[in-house]
Amino acid sequence: MDTRVVTRSDNLEISEELIRRFDSLGPRYTSYPTADRFHADFTAQSYIRYLEQRSSNANRPPLSLYIHIPFCASLCYYCACNKVITKDRSKSATYLTYLEKELQLIKQHLTTPETVSQLHLGGGTPTFLSEVEMRQLMIMLHSHFTFSADAEISIEIDPRTVTTEYLNLLAELGFNRTSLGVQDFDEQVQIAVHRIQPYEMVEKCIKESRAAGFQSINFDLIYGLPKQDLTSFSKTLDQVIELSPARIALYNYAHLPTRFKPQRRINEIDLPSAEQRLQIFLMSIRRLLDAGYVYIGLDHFAKPDDSLALAMKDRSLHRNFQGYTTRADCDLIALGLSSIGKIGASYGQNFRTLDEYYGALDQGILPVEKGFDLNEDDLMRREIIMDLMCSSTLNMADIEAKHQIRFKDYFSSELDRLQFYTEEELISIDDNSVRVNSKGRMFVRAFSMVFDQYLSRQTEAKYSKLI
Repeated sequence: MDTRVVTRSDNLEISEELIRRFDSLGPRYTSYPTADRFHADFTAQSYIRYLEQRSSNANRPPLSLYIHIPFCASLCYYCACNKVITKDRSKSATYLTYLEKELQLIKQHLTTPETVSQLHLGGGTPTFLSEVEMRQLMIMLHSHFTFSADAEISIEIDPRTVTTEYLNLLAELGFNRTSLGVQDFDEQVQIAVHRIQPYEMVEKCIKESRAAGFQSINFDLIYGLPKQDLTSFSKTLDQVIELSPARIALYNYAHLPTRFKPQRRINEIDLPSAEQRLQIFLMSIRRLLDAGYVYIGLDHFAKPDDSLALAMKDRSLHRNFQGYTTRADCDLIALGLSSIGKIGASYGQNFRTLDEYYGALDQGILPVEKGFDLNEDDLMRREIIMDLMCSSTLNMADIEAKHQIRFKDYFSSELDRLQFYTEEELISIDDNSVRVNSKGRMFVRAFSMVFDQYLSRQTEAKYSKLI
């Protein structure tokens, strides 16, 4: 029997049969072109050129900052992030010194005052920094930038190590959003992935975060982890719903032990089957929607009054390297190991090892390993993909006016390929637009792939499943 997830509030309908038919591999499109297209011909000098162009642009877009703190005190076996496992707390002090060097080099090429509208600290574990170091970092940022009065300032925190005093310090320093990697509350799952954080620990962290005044709290959940099953994850969702975070990201675990060494410690026999994963996914969607969460897109959910849900409603939703965001299309300066930034028509990514990152900065060179210069076609396709991913509507006339093309001529082959999805009423195409229908919202990555000129079957194996 065909199982459907249906809620009146979201008008979201999806069937197992559709998922089985259309759930292939593909990019998550936190950028276009995707990061696997970046190349070493994009250098520090390339990055400098874009920084200087920004400074000379009187109509430059708002500015966002991302800072990568790579250190973790212990290893989570599922993790695919770029991190440094260490208990040596002196390493973070050294790292801050190099963040300052990188920022000073960047500021040499930003000759006009800059106001930051968004800051995110990711990792790794940003709260690996001591309280003194966190204060030092924020003083450093404020010495180089002005922050807007409504700046969104967010941080990923580890409930296993963060204290009441630390949370209060973060609030004092201006942080207003936190994100917790919950993954799963089941004890056996936590043991299997080497991340022990009982429900009571997270509950305490949430209560103290709210008491400190944080406006929004995000949970990251992962389905497909070892020892998970439908019953155990349903219990986790009971507890998540009780804690009532403002936002939830429900990620599908990608087991790629040949690429990510920590995953080799996971016993593959303990992983749920593809059928079990599908049932966990469908159950999770149903539970979250019935609990009042709004489906934002891909694997993101939010309370109806959260700014993310409101941004989706007023069509101001956007995507960047941290996922969905409420802010308009910003330039993004990224600091630290492996971080990816976006300035103008470019992307740049820093070196992935501390030795390379420190080595470049010791020579007075920005630590850019690779990147990408976008041409006019790239910019147009990026706009199309972001429209599909964020607003579910592609207005052909807008693209034609902005880029001086005839849409149906320029994208004739893409429109032909999209017809495949119209037959299942996943999308609708008329003379003026391409619209993602309610039951097609889960498949926006597939529709976006149609407009990705760099995608080929040979590279799809690098990506995760669409659902």
